[in-house]
Amino acid sequence: MAAVFVVVFALAGAFFFYNLQRGGEADLRSDFGNRKETIHLWYTDDALTDYLGSKALEFYNQTDIRVDVKQVSGLEYLEAVNAASLDDGTDTPDLYILSNDSLEKAYLAGLATQLPDTAPVYEEQLFSQSARNAVLYNGKYVACPMYFETSALLYNKTYLQQIADEANGAGAGQEEGGAYPGEGQDSEMTQGQTVTAEQLIPASIVDILTFADQYSTPENVEYFFRWDVSDIFYNYFFIGNYISVGGAAGDDKSQIDIYNTESVSSLKVYQEMNQFFSIDTKETNYDTIMQEFQEGKTIYTIATSDCIRKLDEAAKNGEFGYEYGIAKLPDINQELVTRGMSVTNALVINGYSEHKESAGRLMEYLVKNANADLYSMTGKLSAVNRDSYENAAEAVFMESYEESVPIPKMLETGNFWVELEICFAKVWGGEDANTQLRQLSEQIKTQLAGEVVAEQPIEDPQVELLPAVEYEEGTGELDVTPESQGMSE
Repeated sequence: MAAVFVVVFALAGAFFFYNLQRGGEADLRSDFGNRKETIHLWYTDDALTDYLGSKALEFYNQTDIRVDVKQVSGLEYLEAVNAASLDDGTDTPDLYILSNDSLEKAYLAGLATQLPDTAPVYEEQLFSQSARNAVLYNGKYVACPMYFETSALLYNKTYLQQIADEANGAGAGQEEGGAYPGEGQDSEMTQGQTVTAEQLIPASIVDILTFADQYSTPENVEYFFRWDVSDIFYNYFFIGNYISVGGAAGDDKSQIDIYNTESVSSLKVYQEMNQFFSIDTKETNYDTIMQEFQEGKTIYTIATSDCIRKLDEAAKNGEFGYEYGIAKLPDINQELVTRGMSVTNALVINGYSEHKESAGRLMEYLVKNANADLYSMTGKLSAVNRDSYENAAEAVFMESYEESVPIPKMLETGNFWVELEICFAKVWGGEDANTQLRQLSEQIKTQLAGEVVAEQPIEDPQVELLPAVEYEEGTGELDVTPESQGMSE
């Protein structure tokens, strides 16, 4: 009886634990079935951290899709995306933010995929052609623009008003018929005619020099026009309208046009600028230029959109006691037009993602909600068009972006910007502009062709030089001398 009792007890226990195990498995299957879908979003810029975190939460509340937001080092960023994509798939970035110059590399590695025709980038009213070109590769949209960076003219609005008031109070201080810069128009100013600050916003570099020659400046001013000549991002506009590296989308290897009469002419004028504004490339950079502007030492400079937030915060803290304004990049003169460069940071759907549809939904959410608080939270300007802007400076940067040249995305020309920067530095230092551009063009075309390419030298163009005046740095004045008059010969 004891043995029978033990057997029965054992069977009962086994039956109990069997049912317990089945129940546990059922609960596990139930939990698995209710588990939320999770997608991964990667980025590199710390300024986006709070913004992306808040948007991920909003997206989850609306869609029930969890978003794991991860900041990754910008060093070897694509390599990290690739490594995670080829791993076990648990941490594969389904959506990530990438600058447009790396899109070819990402697409050829399978880390970017052509977007479906339901993606926001196909909605023409949302983006300018420049923004769309930035994410176009081989005729396919492989990313969606999110935010951008470009350059524009930054000026001290307070100083312009003071100069205008002084000129008006002194009867303009000129003989009848004296010229003055008026938004690129060859206006003539007669005695008694009122000058406004808006008329002193230059549309060309010639305007800046003419203005400097004719008007007295506030006591604190040391530099009329000063910009970071060591960085190609702030120099590019001089020749941006006359060169092409990859065509409109920056991906066509057959469209390379660097060495031509207009580009040489523009670079020759750039070189002449060193005679007016002696800027040491080794002692100045963008940060020092901006600090000088903030201290009221400079009237005009070339700046990127980060200047808006920097100056607004400085004004709130009592560290900037002036009003500022933003205008389009100045042309060189009436014949030579300028055009700036832009970088677009875009949202990319990973080709290895198993959640492409959900990643696409997150992309659309981020793009269409970017205008609400992207700038206020990050200082980044959304690439999405807006009907109106509360801040006029943002509107001007958007206008500059629409007219800009997107940075190319071809792998073979990845060194072009470094080489172009070297070219500018040599020309600024006195080397021949014609020769330097010809050598640069030969180098880039040789890289693409895989064989030596020699350019046919073009005749050195006769450029109408800038006004025959010599700028004396540190005084805020222009010194017209007999020697400087000879420059116009």
